[in-house]
Amino acid sequence: MKKLFKNIMLCVVCGCGSVGAGHAAEPAWPAKPVRVLVPFAPGGTTDVIARIIAARMTEITGQQFIVDNRAGAGGNIGTGIVASAAPDGHTILVNSSAFGVNPGLYKSIPYDPFKSFIPITNFAESPNLFSAHPSVPAKTLPDALKLANAEPKKYSFATPGIGTTPHLAVEMLKFAVKMDLGNIPYNGAGPSVVAHLSGQVTLACSALPTPAPHVKAGRLRGLAMGSRKRHASFPDVPTMAESGYKDQESETMQGLYFPAGTPQHIVKRFHNELTKISQMPEVRERVEGLGFQFVMNTPEEFMAQTRSEVEKWSRVVKNAGVQVQ
Repeated sequence: MKKLFKNIMLCVVCGCGSVGAGHAAEPAWPAKPVRVLVPFAPGGTTDVIARIIAARMTEITGQQFIVDNRAGAGGNIGTGIVASAAPDGHTILVNSSAFGVNPGLYKSIPYDPFKSFIPITNFAESPNLFSAHPSVPAKTLPDALKLANAEPKKYSFATPGIGTTPHLAVEMLKFAVKMDLGNIPYNGAGPSVVAHLSGQVTLACSALPTPAPHVKAGRLRGLAMGSRKRHASFPDVPTMAESGYKDQESETMQGLYFPAGTPQHIVKRFHNELTKISQMPEVRERVEGLGFQFVMNTPEEFMAQTRSEVEKWSRVVKNAGVQVQ
C-alpha cells in the first residue's frame, strides 16, 4: 500500500513538473533601462513623439525609457544601430516615413527593411499638405496646377528637401499628371514654410504640422491633403483623391520597431502598452495638436504597410530619377 501511494505521488509530481515546464514563466520585461533610438536630431516631430511614449512607458513599467538621438544619413545611421542591437526588447526604433523612403533613395543602407526588424505599430501619421500663398488666384489644386503649367517660372513648389516625402509627393504628382512641376528643395520644413509665407515660393508641399498654424490663421491656403480621408482639424481641405488625383496618398508615419528576433511576448506587451498610451487624453491632445492622427495598427498590419510604403516610394524615386549615394 505504501509502495502504491509512493508511486501515485511520484506520478503527480512528475505530471506537475511537465505542466510547469510546458508553461514556463516568460522573463520579465523590461528588465533594465530601455533605449528608444530616434535616428534624427532632437526637436523634430519624431523626437517629440518618441519622448511622449518614453515618458509614459517609464511611468507604466517603472523602468527608464531613454531617448537616444543618433542623426545622420537621413536616418540610416540610427536605424542601422537598432538593426544590429540585441533582440531582447531593450532597444526600440522610432522612425518616420524615412524608413519607407530610404531603401529606394539610397544606393546602400546598413539594414534590410524587412528582415532586420519586427514592426510594432504605426503610432500616428500626418498627411502632407499641398498649399498656396494667398496671393495665388487658385482655390483648388487643379486650378493651381493649371497656373503652374501656364507659368512654370512663377509657380513652383517649396519642399523640405530632396528625398523627403513632401518632395517625393510632388514628384509622384508630377509623374501622374505628366507636368514639369517646379520643385525647390529647402533644408528642412521650417525654411521651406518661411519662404512660402513670404511669397518667395508661391506653392508648397509640407508635412502638415509645420504649415498647420499658418493655414488656420489664413496666412496660407490649404489646397489638398495627402491623406485617405479628410483631416479632422481641416475638414474644408479635400484629399488628393477628392481633388481628382487617385493613388496620391502621402503621409508621414511615426513607426516603432524592435530588432528582428525580439520575443513575441515582448512585442505583444509593448503593443498593448502603446494602445493604452494612445488612449490617454493628455497624449491624444498633444499628438493631435502636432497635426497627427492615431493609427495604432497591429504588427501584422504595420508589416504590410511598411512593405507597401517601401514599394511605393522606391517606384516614385525611380520615376523621378533621384538617388543619394
